[in-house]
Amino acid sequence: MQVSASDPARAVGFPFNVPAIASLAGSRLAFPAEVTFLIGENGSGKSTLLESLACAIGSITVGSAQAEHDDSLQEVRALAKLMRLEWRKKTRRGFFMRSEDFFGYARQMKHLRESLEHDLCEIDSDASLSPTARAYGKLPYAREIADLQRRYGLSLDASSHGESFFTLFQSRFVPDGLYLLDEPEAPLSPMRQLALIALLKTMVAERNAQFIIATHSPILMAFPNATIYSFDAGKIHPLAYEQTEHVALTRDFLNNPQQFLQHL
Repeated sequence: MQVSASDPARAVGFPFNVPAIASLAGSRLAFPAEVTFLIGENGSGKSTLLESLACAIGSITVGSAQAEHDDSLQEVRALAKLMRLEWRKKTRRGFFMRSEDFFGYARQMKHLRESLEHDLCEIDSDASLSPTARAYGKLPYAREIADLQRRYGLSLDASSHGESFFTLFQSRFVPDGLYLLDEPEAPLSPMRQLALIALLKTMVAERNAQFIIATHSPILMAFPNATIYSFDAGKIHPLAYEQTEHVALTRDFLNNPQQFLQHL
């Protein structure tokens, strides 16, 4: 997939006043690799581009509202309207997810399960129904509840945030999907981040999936043969893993933490 913006330089205000976003004018940004990372300081524009892509593509949103109804995406829709997408193979499978969207999605699933269980009890207690009618009436609700439990266990909030987050990934990743993930490492321990890399490798190798991920994690950035785009210095440019500030700073800190801490 390639993306370009027709002329964001002519627009004013956010997000067009973000230098890296403005640099898209008259250029193309390609996503040829199965996994692409967007990196940079907070406010550099990586999440803005990811959100705009989600709106332009029409991605399913894992959250409390779909992209077209999510008020938090209102400003980036202006950029999405200027985007021109070129596909090697177009897909509508996959989803867009920000780490903060998890709680809204968990609430949705909890309310859905509670509603299904309530309807199941209503049918079970309806004395006007014959045993056969009652059994047939309960069947679709029981199937839905069983499917939710198969996907997420008893509930997404029945275990730790990190475990539930990882469970959601495992249950929602499907073949041929395009996944836009904003800081998926936020609730994950280093070990879980390695497990996520393994999951991504399986999805890429066996299920033809593609991922575009905004991240600060030097662990995730180590994914083999990934493309890394930096949004620092006011433009979007490729970097090798070893050239990223995240890797260099983390390595230097771990080698000599006191050298950093004594100046803080």
